[in-house]
Amino acid sequence: METSLYLPVKQFLEAAGYSVKGEIGGCDMLGLSDGDPTVMVVCELKLTFNLELILQAVDRAAAADEVWIAARVSAKGRGREADRRYRDLCRRLGIGMLGVSDGGEVSILVSSVSPMPRTNPKRRTRLIKEHRKRQGDPALGGSTKVPIMTAYRQQALACAAALVDGPLRPRDLKAITPKAGQMLRDNYYGWFEKIDKGVYGLSESGIKAVEMLAAIGETVCEG
Repeated sequence: METSLYLPVKQFLEAAGYSVKGEIGGCDMLGLSDGDPTVMVVCELKLTFNLELILQAVDRAAAADEVWIAARVSAKGRGREADRRYRDLCRRLGIGMLGVSDGGEVSILVSSVSPMPRTNPKRRTRLIKEHRKRQGDPALGGSTKVPIMTAYRQQALACAAALVDGPLRPRDLKAITPKAGQMLRDNYYGWFEKIDKGVYGLSESGIKAVEMLAAIGETVCEG
């Protein structure tokens, strides 16, 4: 699975000075530098190098400063990483290539450069905001068919966990998130129900969500 590439590539990017988190705004991996101005790096993962991986990288280049693609390298040297035309295409587009061995070693096949200006500053701002708001790194990059633990979902779960002991008012949840009132009213996940004027409790699905979270050992973070 693509998630098997996540930790080796994450360690590689962290060693380069980035704070890396998985599944941010559709990006398999997104890293931010600590400096000013902030440098954003995006990496897309696939088990093998293919055209779809390059197309994803081109899309991410509209918001990122550096874009990488990473895939498992063929032990027999017969993968696309051995195709000079594929490497040259990445080089011309400014897309970096990372090869991951079966043992988890990461090597640079093509360096990343940024010849094209960013064309989507709003998307860039949205991605940076989500990265900074999300507590920890709860989603493995390359995950599919599973709910992504976004910052919003983390905060909603924290509110749900606080309601396990009984109904509360939005102001009682302000320590978890200043937007608790709107979150309870919008009820995006169907976890909350209005008990009385300005008082909210958990729905059956909300109780199940908290129980499921506890069962898999996830941490509900405040912030």
